[in-house]
Formats: sequence, structure tokens, C-alpha cells
Amino acid sequence: MGGFFGAVTTGRSVVLDVFFGTDYHSHLGTNSAGLTFWDKEKGFSKEIHNITNTPFRTKFENDLYKFHGNCGIGCISDTDPQPLLVRSQLGVYAIMTIGIINNAAELIDKRLREKGYPVKSLLDIVQNDNQFMVMSSGKVNSTELVAALINQEDSFAKGIKNAQKVIDGSMSIVIMTDKGELIAARDALGRTPVHIGRGEDGQCISFESFAYTKLGYQSYKELGPGEVVKLTATECEQLAPPGDKMKICAFLWSYYGYPNSDYEGVNVELMRYHNGESMAQAEIDMGTLPDVDYVAGVPDSGVPHAIGYSTRSRKTFARPFVKYTPTWPRSFMPGDQSVRNMVAKMKQLPVDKLIRGKKLLFVDDSIVRGTQLRETVEFLYESGAKEVHMRSACPPIMYSCKFLNFSRGNSDMDLLARRMIQELEGDEGHKHIEEYADASTKRGKCLLSAICEKLGFDSLGYQSLDGLLDSIGLDREKVCTYCWTGKE
Repeated sequence: MGGFFGAVTTGRSVVLDVFFGTDYHSHLGTNSAGLTFWDKEKGFSKEIHNITNTPFRTKFENDLYKFHGNCGIGCISDTDPQPLLVRSQLGVYAIMTIGIINNAAELIDKRLREKGYPVKSLLDIVQNDNQFMVMSSGKVNSTELVAALINQEDSFAKGIKNAQKVIDGSMSIVIMTDKGELIAARDALGRTPVHIGRGEDGQCISFESFAYTKLGYQSYKELGPGEVVKLTATECEQLAPPGDKMKICAFLWSYYGYPNSDYEGVNVELMRYHNGESMAQAEIDMGTLPDVDYVAGVPDSGVPHAIGYSTRSRKTFARPFVKYTPTWPRSFMPGDQSVRNMVAKMKQLPVDKLIRGKKLLFVDDSIVRGTQLRETVEFLYESGAKEVHMRSACPPIMYSCKFLNFSRGNSDMDLLARRMIQELEGDEGHKHIEEYADASTKRGKCLLSAICEKLGFDSLGYQSLDGLLDSIGLDREKVCTYCWTGKE
């Protein structure tokens, strides 16, 4: 994933606005971050830092004195370093993006062939291309590729629509021009949000709706799918209208959205309460609600789901273990999986009197790879738990995401549910994924039993897709459920 923020005013410096607005997106990325500003007298200034093991604020606070301007943008990225500065026939501009390009090699190949290069493979592109910079990973920066696609047209609006048309994946785009204007474009199917805030002397662009409220901006509008706008300090001009079709990511609510954010008018925290209540009610109706001493959430995003579950089930909510976060705020920050696992283990501090001899039910936001859950269960039993029951606030994840970075891996077999299906039935099992995803079927029950045995749960339950979508409350056709159904 990733997040972005931008602001433009009538003359007041936006450096602190963009600094704090960008920082409020730190929960969305752990790889790199960047700030770029435009000043009428001094032009552009830019800084990009690696934030893998250091918070955004720590990396950038010493840079603030050298930034100037009444227009600026910033981003937190889980993919490529950005924002980038680009010089083209459209002028000099800064650009940042959120999304995934699944057909990058094909687009680069096409671009270079148009320039007359004899390209046969991506390796040839890397070796021969003098149009694209290559990162240390050997890949072309996706944001640079988007800029190249935009530059094929004679206006930003046309260029953005061209890029979104040819990209297989998703792409939201923010541009800052050399005229001190901001251009924002939401992904063609609205998979990620773009919010516009308006203040007394300016306007802002933000992924998260809460990021600008403490900076003196109020919500003005949320862009529709594929909508493109241009912002000055006083005007919001529509450059391209929104499309009719939307496929916003459901995980915005169940997992990676911040609690006080709203997407399409639906608050994240409230959705999670409703979702937990829905899960508990389903178990009450089926008579499968376990007899436990406490209901708890797997910190952090599992907690509100658990509060809802506790409220509806009338089981006491508690925090049997807490996370020690002053030095390691996020367990997924280190690049090495073994280090991430060790950090996750060291962060978990037991509350002995809430664990020893107790029957516990935990609610997690999702179960993707199951890498850390086994260690969490072992930690709870080592701390004296009598029983450990697990509930997932979403259905079994069966497909790696094609449109964002959530649940994205080298193969669907990285996903716990798919690995267990392979163990249970081999290749034949993958022909019955829909049945495995339904806990009421024979195959669905077998999957639950196998995961329980694998990870050491006393029982396991998943939220149903119907329950999740009802908790979000939007028209179901407007919500992307690809990770669970494989249907675009």
C-alpha cells in the first residue's frame, strides 16, 4: 500500500501541513517516504528517505528548515521511492502514485519499441534503456513509468486517463506542477480513496480523510472512480468526470484503514464494531459460540472487531497481552521474515492474571499467511492459557491481490488457506475453492479443522462474505472482494 498528502495555499507555507499530513499516513507503508515542495522564487525542493527501520518524523524533521513553498506533496510508499521530479513537454512536475502495474514489462517493451530499441525481454530493457532509470532491485520505478505514459499526451488530464487505460492493475496519481497547482486522479475503479479538504486559505489532497482535520481543513469531497481534478488555493476544477463503476477495496475497513477514517461515508471503527457483532450473532444463531472467559482482539486492528464480538456475545472483553511499541511500532517493518517474527514475539507482553487458567477467544482482522499466529498461540499456552479460540474478521483469503499490495505474494500458495487445501486434497482441491471458503460445507469444515491442527487453535471461525459486506453497508457491486472470490 501507501498513502499521500498534498496542499496548496494562497501564500502561507505548507511545509508543516504536508509534513504532518504525510506522517498521518505512516500506517500505510514501511519502505520509503518523500516530500517535495514548490516555491515561486526557488522552484522545486525534494527529499526521499528509507523508513524501513525509522519513523517518518525522525527521518524528515531535520529537513524541514530547507523546504519552502505554498505548494507541496508527500507520500509514504511500500513500493518505489517517490515523489519523482519529471521534465517533459508538459513542463517540470512532481508525481507520486499508489497502485500496482502488473503489465509493466509489456508497457516498457512497447515504449522502447516505439523509440526504435530492439527489445526482446525485460533484461534487454534494463540493459539497453536510456529512457527509464533502473532501481537497485533491477526494476523500473512504477511512478516513472506512469509519468512516461502521461507524457505521451498533450495534457495532464489526457495523459492520466491514458495511463489508467493501459495499466493492468490500479493507479491513483497526484501531480504538482511548476505553476504551483495540484492534480489528483483516483484509480479508474476507485480501489483506493482520494479526499479533498478545504481550509480558509487553501486546499489539500489526502488518502486518509482524517489526516487534514487537525490542520484546519474540512472535508470538501471524495473523488469518484477515475475522476481527475486540478486544485489551486481557491478552486477545484474537474478535468475528467468520475466513472460509473466502483470496486473499492474491502480491506480498507477490515484491516489497513485508520480507525477514524471514512471511505464512501462509512467509518472504519464503526464498521469493525458492526462486523464483530455480526460474527458473534452468526455463532449464536448456529449454536457454536464457545464458552470462554474473555474475548480479545489481536492488536491493533483486531481490537474493534473483538469489541463488537464481545458486545453481542456478552462475553467480557479483555487484553490478555499487550504490545510493547515504543521501539518497534510495527512488526512487519524489518525486511527479513525471521526478524519480523522475532520482533512480533518480543513485543507480546502477557497479562498473567488474564491468561493463566483462562479460556480465551481472539479476533484478528484477517488470517493471510498465518506466519505469526502459531507463535502467538504458543506464547499464550506457554503463559498458562487453558484454551485459545481464533476468529478472523474476514473470510479465508484465497487469492493474492492483483490491485494493491495487501496479501500480495509470489504465489497464491503463500496464503495459509491455499496451502492447507493443497495439503488436504492436492491440486484437485483448488477446483473447489468456493466450497472450501464456505464453513457449512464438508470441505469448509475440513479446512477449519486442518488449520486448527496446524496452528494449535481449539476452534476457528471466519466471518462470512455476506457478513463482511453487510457490515460495510455499501452496494456489494461497488466493493472489491477478489482476495476471497477471485472474481474481478
